[in-house]
Amino acid sequence: MLPENLVPQVKLVLCTDPDNSGSAFGPGLAALCKGVRETGSLNAAAKGMGMAYSKAWRLIKGAEAELGIQLLIRDGARGSTLTPEALQLIDTYDLLRDHLRQEAAAFLEQTIRKDRRS
Repeated sequence: MLPENLVPQVKLVLCTDPDNSGSAFGPGLAALCKGVRETGSLNAAAKGMGMAYSKAWRLIKGAEAELGIQLLIRDGARGSTLTPEALQLIDTYDLLRDHLRQEAAAFLEQTIRKDRRS
């Protein structure tokens, strides 16, 4: 019998090529973009995650290349802002992730209930 306290964790990655093992947008990049949204700075967002600015910049540029959209608008020393496309991508990612978590939790609960009846 399965333990009743199991909780599913869903790691969502979005990619443009389903055969590609890499991801264009996943939890790390979502957190980085949210950090930029909150701080107005890629550097501050990277530091908040314990990440080097150069790595953060590579992640943003790689995602932009794969997605074919600009995620970040740099304003020199004033910092950075997210594009409308990046904001929409974050919102869509969060909604999809939350939906998948709810579906996974419901499916697990059904499986546990079914296991208890057997």
